[in-house]
Amino acid sequence: MTSQIETANSATLAERADALEHQMIAELNRRVVKSVIYTSGDRDPTQAVPPPPGTGHFMMGDDPRLAKMPENPTLIDFFKYRFGPANHVLQSATHALKAGQNEKVVLACLLHDISVAGFIRGDHGYWGAQMIAPYVDEEVSWAIQYHQALRFFADESVGYGYPEAYIRYFGDAYEPEPYIKRDYEYARNHKWYMSSRSITLHDVYSFDPDAKVSLDDFVDIIGRNFRQPKEGLGFDNSPSAHIWRTIIWPTKFL
Repeated sequence: MTSQIETANSATLAERADALEHQMIAELNRRVVKSVIYTSGDRDPTQAVPPPPGTGHFMMGDDPRLAKMPENPTLIDFFKYRFGPANHVLQSATHALKAGQNEKVVLACLLHDISVAGFIRGDHGYWGAQMIAPYVDEEVSWAIQYHQALRFFADESVGYGYPEAYIRYFGDAYEPEPYIKRDYEYARNHKWYMSSRSITLHDVYSFDPDAKVSLDDFVDIIGRNFRQPKEGLGFDNSPSAHIWRTIIWPTKFL
């Protein structure tokens, strides 16, 4: 009986949330169509997308529900206006800084989860690496890409054990996919192994919500190690510019 009540309550909350979202969109006088990646799983992606609410034009450009980005957005602007709460990556980078890591490792710790914070969770190491590759030393993007695989495998020689949090998240029978195992085997024999492994060492799986951390502590490190394009992230015609534009305009129709 309890589970039935909980299911009914969840359904009611979901319906109310959907209704509120439809009302907000209608008030914009814009029609917002979510990309398939946002809805797949909640709905069958092979089926027709239901018509969006509202009668106005489709959303193109700035979404008035979001803070407007500066004309030439910097990495710090994305932290301010598009990335989710940054306590996790800030604590990871602070942990690395206090441990005496070099600036490339500190930057990698600061940026290792920006895909999760602002773009997409699945394969976040690969997406995050692609996002920053044109702007950082290759070692930094490589470390971020392969931390996704390394975090699932202990290395007791450097004091890294399998995270207890992952047992809670995925269950004690979880096995990483074959491509993760393949990339782990490749990374563990690479010259930059320890740079990537260091991300896992400084990854704070149970971060302290009361810790005092600030992006201001890393402005100089970003300035020295992140090549900020003068046109702004998203508008410099780099191989990953389209990803940054998508983060600026996540509800753009086309």
